[in-house]
Amino acid sequence: MTRLRYIAGETLRMLTLLAAVSILSFVLVSASPIDPLTAYIGSNSTLSQEAKDEIVAHWGLADPPVERFMAWAGNFLKGDWGTSIAFKKPVKTVIQERFSYSVVLMLIAWILSGVLGFLAGIFAAVKKGTWIDKTIKTFCLALQSAPTFWVGLLALSLFAVQLGWFPIGLAAPMGKLAADVTLGDRIHHLILPSLTLGVLGIGKITLYTRQKLIEIMASDHILFAKARGESTRQLVCRHGLRNIALPAVTVQFASFSELFGGIALAESVFSCPGIGSALTTAGLSGDVPLLLGIAVFSAIFVFAGNLIADILYGLLDPRIKEGWMNG
Repeated sequence: MTRLRYIAGETLRMLTLLAAVSILSFVLVSASPIDPLTAYIGSNSTLSQEAKDEIVAHWGLADPPVERFMAWAGNFLKGDWGTSIAFKKPVKTVIQERFSYSVVLMLIAWILSGVLGFLAGIFAAVKKGTWIDKTIKTFCLALQSAPTFWVGLLALSLFAVQLGWFPIGLAAPMGKLAADVTLGDRIHHLILPSLTLGVLGIGKITLYTRQKLIEIMASDHILFAKARGESTRQLVCRHGLRNIALPAVTVQFASFSELFGGIALAESVFSCPGIGSALTTAGLSGDVPLLLGIAVFSAIFVFAGNLIADILYGLLDPRIKEGWMNG
């Protein structure tokens, strides 16, 4: 019953979150100064007024906002997410095609940021107060305040333009048929954007791991172990890692929202055909169905990441698991 209550509570939270995200997204998109009709046909279009009226009627652009939202919500619950104005395809199809690329990019960046940030945090804590610790902290603070597009442009200028190590952008070489694109070509095009996103995500996990390990190393049982003659390496491996691993996992899973937010800018800078660039295109063209679809999908994605973190934390930490059973 406790587990059923937990699942029911999380389901209710997700439904409430999706409703709030849908309403807020629709209000913001409706208040946008971009005219969907102008974005669809172009500012220099020579279409007659009758043709424009037909397009407006087809997309329901003249209907009251509440009526348009209720129509969209009803169709959404039936599995019809609408048709993208910018891509002329069903919203589901656009999200499925674009997310298949973005999920690989995000997964690589997420693993890189987690592993490198965790190791850097441990190293900084062990070297507390030294120039190495200060350098790592300064670097992480600079990364947390650096805009994604700015770091992406710097990476492009250095590694793609000046050094020529990586392609400037896109997901595959230009002028090459899709059937001729090899796995090596796709990996080569993924390296620079994934490294950029991964490096940008290092700061939070590094600083958190460093602070947590410093607190643990100052505890009484660590001082007792040190008095027994254990080395710093033994202290970190035997007592530190198991106490900082679980909180670090939670922080890393919670970073899904930031990673999903940064991917839109990263894919725009690197011209990647992912869901982030689709979101940018939808925003510039006033594509309400696609914007709403991506907003709801991103909310589900972020909620799933946080839920996985909670479940893993509960399964791996006996204290949390006991709290579930007694709750």
